[in-house]
Amino acid sequence: MENEFDFIAVEGVIGVGKTSLAKLLTERHNARLMLEQFEENPFLPKFYEDRDRYAFPTQMAFLASRFKQQQNLTSKDLFHDLTISDYLFEKDRIFARLNLNEDELSLYDSIYHVMTGISAQPDLVIYLQASVDRLMENIRERDRDYERQITREYLQELSDAYNHFFYHYNKSPLIIINTSDIDFVSNEKHLDYIDEQIFDQPIRGNTHIHIVPS
Repeated sequence: MENEFDFIAVEGVIGVGKTSLAKLLTERHNARLMLEQFEENPFLPKFYEDRDRYAFPTQMAFLASRFKQQQNLTSKDLFHDLTISDYLFEKDRIFARLNLNEDELSLYDSIYHVMTGISAQPDLVIYLQASVDRLMENIRERDRDYERQITREYLQELSDAYNHFFYHYNKSPLIIINTSDIDFVSNEKHLDYIDEQIFDQPIRGNTHIHIVPS
């Protein structure tokens, strides 16, 4: 019997495949899809060119956009029982803590803590991990103009910050999948296995999914 969820969030570092997995699961389960609107952030390309200068406006633009989407989750979708998102609202602070200076972070936190208290909480979070080499490969393959400025050092910082965040995450059940050596987009057996672990197996606390490459 399928596990019953109202809201699933898929998370992970840039280039790990969270949007791809969210879309594939949405198609399989006739769910409502909610994607992060990163392309609408006018500061993002500038951020990758000058991290110190544009970190704060980039972060605030993302915070406002993500919170606006969260408000839509409070209304029930008449056509879908399940919503799948390619981000978790609380991850916003991972980037803030990594990129903002002390004064900026203090101002950010005064707004963030109000928003996070009334944001939608997922019934399940799926955290995708990958090696920095795999992340760099994925980013090169999709070849977005503004992502060409991303460095290995920044991805390593981000990966460490994500791992620290999810090591302490306890607000919902958490499934952790290392995607370094698998391909759930092209290999349907990999996707089938992930799908089965999410929807057909008991989930308690933190669960690590191990897939043998084939």
